[in-house]
Amino acid sequence: MQQSQPRPSTEWHRLTADETRRQLDTNLDRGLSAATAHARLAEYGPNTFTPQKGSGPLKRVLAQFNQPLIIILIVAGVVTAALQEWVDSGVIFGVVVLNALVGYLQEAKAIKALEALTRIMTTEATVLRDGNRVRLSAADLVLGDVVVLQAGDKIPADLRLTSLRDLHLDESTLTGESLPVEKATTDLDADTPLADRTNMAYASTLVTSGQGAGVVIATGDSTEVGRISSLIAQAEKLQTPLTRKITQFSRMVLFVILSLAVLTAVVGVLRGNTLVDVFLVAVALAVGAIPEGLPAVVTITLAIGVSRMAQRRAIIRALPAVETLGGTTVICSDKTGTLTENQMTVQRIATMHEVYTLTGTGYAPQGAVIDSAGAEANLGPDLTAVLRAGVLCNDSSLYLEEGHWYVNGDPTEGALLVSAAKAGLNCEEVERHFPRLDTVPFESEHQYMATLHGVREVDEVGDDGGDGKVGGDDWNGRVAYVKGAVEKVAARCSLELAGDGSLVPFEAERIESLVAELASGGLRVLAFAQKDLPDRTQEITHEHVEDDLVFLGLQGMIDPPRQEALEAIRACHAAGIKVKMITGDHVSTAVAIGEQLNLRGPNCSEDEELAAITGTQLADISDADLTQAVEDTYVFARVTPEQKLRLVNALQDQGHVVAMTGDGVNDAPALRQADIGVAMGITGTDVAKEAADMVLTDDNFASIEAAVEEGRGVFDNLSKFIVWTLPTNLGEALVVLIAVFSGALLPILPVQILWVNMTTSVLLGLMLAFEPKEAGIMERPPRPPGAPILDSVLIGRLVLVGILLLSGAYGLFELAVRTGHSLEVARTVTVNVFVFGEMFYLFNSRSLMLPSWKMSLRTNPALFGGVALMVALQLLYIYLPGMNTLFGSAPVDAGLWIWVIGVSVAIHVIVEAEKAIRRRQARNHPPAVEC
Repeated sequence: MQQSQPRPSTEWHRLTADETRRQLDTNLDRGLSAATAHARLAEYGPNTFTPQKGSGPLKRVLAQFNQPLIIILIVAGVVTAALQEWVDSGVIFGVVVLNALVGYLQEAKAIKALEALTRIMTTEATVLRDGNRVRLSAADLVLGDVVVLQAGDKIPADLRLTSLRDLHLDESTLTGESLPVEKATTDLDADTPLADRTNMAYASTLVTSGQGAGVVIATGDSTEVGRISSLIAQAEKLQTPLTRKITQFSRMVLFVILSLAVLTAVVGVLRGNTLVDVFLVAVALAVGAIPEGLPAVVTITLAIGVSRMAQRRAIIRALPAVETLGGTTVICSDKTGTLTENQMTVQRIATMHEVYTLTGTGYAPQGAVIDSAGAEANLGPDLTAVLRAGVLCNDSSLYLEEGHWYVNGDPTEGALLVSAAKAGLNCEEVERHFPRLDTVPFESEHQYMATLHGVREVDEVGDDGGDGKVGGDDWNGRVAYVKGAVEKVAARCSLELAGDGSLVPFEAERIESLVAELASGGLRVLAFAQKDLPDRTQEITHEHVEDDLVFLGLQGMIDPPRQEALEAIRACHAAGIKVKMITGDHVSTAVAIGEQLNLRGPNCSEDEELAAITGTQLADISDADLTQAVEDTYVFARVTPEQKLRLVNALQDQGHVVAMTGDGVNDAPALRQADIGVAMGITGTDVAKEAADMVLTDDNFASIEAAVEEGRGVFDNLSKFIVWTLPTNLGEALVVLIAVFSGALLPILPVQILWVNMTTSVLLGLMLAFEPKEAGIMERPPRPPGAPILDSVLIGRLVLVGILLLSGAYGLFELAVRTGHSLEVARTVTVNVFVFGEMFYLFNSRSLMLPSWKMSLRTNPALFGGVALMVALQLLYIYLPGMNTLFGSAPVDAGLWIWVIGVSVAIHVIVEAEKAIRRRQARNHPPAVEC
């Protein structure tokens, strides 16, 4: 077990490198001695995460049975076993076991998430020990170890950087920052946010370029990633809306069943019935009231939803998540890689006389350069020069793999190569015409990169003397290209390249205004310049580019929003779902992306500035004030994992059903806390995937909209089944109650009630799970989170149908008895009323509001198969001697059949009339549209 580590200072970024060395008693040149490292490893444990203690498997299994619905099912199983209905009892107990298994597997997600966090620490590192560089497992690192870094390394522990050269880290999985972060060694203010601590390197981040070294200041649980591990373990996984509502519904049913059973028993005793008769009547009432088929149909309906979502590139890891998506009221989305391409793209190029717009996104060299008149731009001297500078002053390359383009190196430089290709430049030819001779690498102190190139005429390309080498005498001159921060490059310029290729005096004020315009759109702007140097120049220094540069132009880039995300957000707004961006990226970039995605929705004023809150501001907001702020704000930038968790909690406290999307380690705690967590399958980390309820196989935000649509369809079908099945339970219970209170014979026996409930649930009700989604399902607002499964309208319909079944069943039972039929025939007629009444009512239930004749008969062939099987099975129940003996049924004559069919048709017609009245009321009171 890992022990607490000594932390003389938790603000390592505030300390100088030398102060860090002294606090950790290490040597920056030689590292720790092997003996010291061994002692610290023994004292504080390995650089791994401590497994979280949790309930044992047996305890987790037993906990699954402590639910009202499961209790009802167990009671039903015991009752059917007491009646020696072994098949029915076995089915019911099978459903109990299946539901317990699903719940058990769902609970195991937290454990899997922690295991994924452990896996990301399994790497190797180059460490100084006794003055020697050695490769060690990351698990063997201890406080004070000096780790040597180079491009491609994964940071093995939290480090305070002590030396570096052009070191850039990809911290997107931890902070959400879309660009590699340039690192430094200088000490920082104590209150510097984690994402801005440039002198720190955190475990699980990646070195994209450069070299460096740092001292280990935290390992295992004490690292920032380790802290996230504890947040995942602590995050409360809320019940889904469906499980909450099923629990409430089950408690109500349990209370009603027990109350009616007790009441029935009391009435029976008062009437002088024997205890055995009282028990049998109470059992009949309980069996009639229990919806035995509900859990099985819920599970199967959700499983069908899982299958449909998989076809739309959404993998569901927990069954209830299917329905949760349908009830989502807010989607909290990470920005980088979720709403955006996670591929830097040049969108604007500015030269002296023109500002160009580039089409296309990502690293695919597909698109065009468009001038201010809307026409495809010609490659004039000025545009060619700024694009050429971006190609030559560049250390990255593009490559195609399995149909997708990727950048090898810095994403910013990759974007420059793509912009040149879109304009028609052949990057390889440009590099051959201007071979590089020397480089001044980018350094934070100077904020620019410079390269020295030979200049060779086009007709000389390939004239290498046959040896593949070109000597200095083959060049027609020397030119230096400079790329960097606008203020640094502009300060060194005295001339500017005009559109006709001539040189004119440089106007700094105009460039400043242009940069401000580009930056206001969230673009990262780079400046480009060049300088001719003497022919024999073989190396370049800062002095060569200190002044007299020729300003070539600007390139503005951004990680652009996905086009599919824009369309999906528009669909979410139409469905009444709010979309909020929660990111670790800079606020200006986040707001720009938010504006492009129109996060506020179509009914909000476009003149109003998109509100944003930063992590620093969020830290100063009280929980009470955050409740309102989280409702009115659509962009949260530079937030920490704890703050993401806090935002999700604040929305849930407002009663929202929250879906959280993300792909990084920093998203995992919020993914776990949200009602439904959605992780990216391609770019997502293992931690995010294991913490989520759903994984998108195509990393496409648009798949979320498709999943929401499927989720709404699933809930619709579940509602249809419940509205269809409960009237039968109500009618059966009322039939028994009336018989008890009137002192009459039971019109239906417990075993017959079980026959009706189990066969109709499987052969009729289950077919509703295959109903396709209704038109306009994404044009209605989400269900209120606190709303019950059934609203007042559906409860009214449920009661109406229950009374109709009661009237038909009891009326025809009395009719059969009074017309001289046997008790067995009369009870068979009662069973037929329930079976065929449900069958005709099934066609009403295909849509909760639309008329049944508008539902195409071809869209659900399974329904007709189920009806045919139910008719066949019911005929066997009535006319097969063995079934007559088993269930107490008897053959029914044609006259009684006419009455049964007449009652069933009447139920169908009356329900259609009720639906027509409801539709008219809904048209007269349309819902209000809010911003």
